[in-house]
Amino acid sequence: MSTLVAGVDSSTQSCKVVIRDAGTGALVREGLAPHPAGTEVDPAAWWEALTVAVTTAGGLADVAAVSVAAQQHGMVCLDSAGATVRPALLWNDTRSAGQAADLVKELGDGDPERGAAAWAEAVGSVPVAAFTVTKLRWLAEKEPDALARTAAVCLPHDWMTWRLAGGSDVTGLRTDRGDASGTGYWSPAAGGYRHDLLQLAAGRSVRLPVVLGPAEPAGELSVPLPGRAVTRSGPVLLGPGSGDNPAAALGLGAGPGDVVVSIGTSGTVFAVSTTPTADPSGTIAGFADAAAAYLPLVCTLNAAGVLSAAATMLGVSLNQLAALALTAQAGAGGLTFLPYLAGERTPNRPGATGELHGMTGSNATPANLARAAVEGLLCGLGDGLDALLAAGIAVRRVMLIGGGARSPAIRQIAPAVLGFPVDVPVPGEYVADGAARQAAWTLSGSASPPDWPLAGPERFEADPLPSVRARYAAIRDAAALTPP
Repeated sequence: MSTLVAGVDSSTQSCKVVIRDAGTGALVREGLAPHPAGTEVDPAAWWEALTVAVTTAGGLADVAAVSVAAQQHGMVCLDSAGATVRPALLWNDTRSAGQAADLVKELGDGDPERGAAAWAEAVGSVPVAAFTVTKLRWLAEKEPDALARTAAVCLPHDWMTWRLAGGSDVTGLRTDRGDASGTGYWSPAAGGYRHDLLQLAAGRSVRLPVVLGPAEPAGELSVPLPGRAVTRSGPVLLGPGSGDNPAAALGLGAGPGDVVVSIGTSGTVFAVSTTPTADPSGTIAGFADAAAAYLPLVCTLNAAGVLSAAATMLGVSLNQLAALALTAQAGAGGLTFLPYLAGERTPNRPGATGELHGMTGSNATPANLARAAVEGLLCGLGDGLDALLAAGIAVRRVMLIGGGARSPAIRQIAPAVLGFPVDVPVPGEYVADGAARQAAWTLSGSASPPDWPLAGPERFEADPLPSVRARYAAIRDAAALTPP
């Protein structure tokens, strides 16, 4: 009888659970449940969704290990009894943009450039509104009573793992280096917390999760979940878990030279690197991965939602949008879409809005608008890829994943915009798969994760479109000169 493991992806939009064979990685069953919309959420909603997703996945009665991956950066505040102090602020909550700018200036004694360099040297990243450290400063300024009640601060995946372990005592909080590296107060290069930066942000100390090593157990499953009526012969181990991007890299089996472009609620471009990065411009976040390497990453706030917005404007389905885009010529007849529909993180313009440029009586067609939306989305991600290349990150292959990668237009146009051939694995839940692979790794106690095969991938090739990228860059840079 095969040994089974479970991987959980508690993402912005939903909770996914996959059950896989620990040895081969074969998918046995899976489940899904939605999360509430919004940029702040009561963590109890994540637990409710997990319960539903586990149920639809057939329960965990036959599972030997579980790991949780979740959306990065969020702020979960707990009191001394382990109760949540306020709804969690998610990564896509931009209310702390002003506090991010203040923190950068303060570390530079009032000089933003010197402060950005100091932050990059300290933790590999320059804080933006997504990071936990900026949200803590916002809490200190806007809700000081809530901060006063806060005994511990953790991330979404930390909280989920802690709950699975039956946690009530905040001293039991655990995390991993991949997720910790997105807080703004843990250094990937030094491998430890920067309590001085936490103090700078919050004005006081709070308890932080213990950072576990790759595949180091976080405890044992000790709470009742659907399907746990059958008693196993041994404990169900909990893996350390991770953030969504490190888990996706683990699920894909990405190694040095692999660049992953993920189009989901957010857009991310990240690479596995053997050395840490420290980009004072703030374009590249110098994260750690879920193993022993590093994960330099560029993130955009606008990704798959751009396709949904364009489809809504045109009154078509996503499939119809893709078909329309593929009927238009490259360059969309001169239309350029700057897709800052939710502000933007890269470049850091939290107050920006979307813009459509170059419209004339002859190019204002549904097909050109659809094409411009696809090209604009990909140009933003292309800027991220360019930043990694400029930082000296070697590119062996580009892998395209996420819900947006299911679009035929995205798959076929991406190589031309990104300037590289693109490999598209079979669509799957790679964040949850990475968590499952980590669970199998934790269970085995081996030095490296199990060698699970990657389904596919299919390669897409096309001639680069430098004129499209150049026109987009000119409009992007001009927009920076216009106040939001």
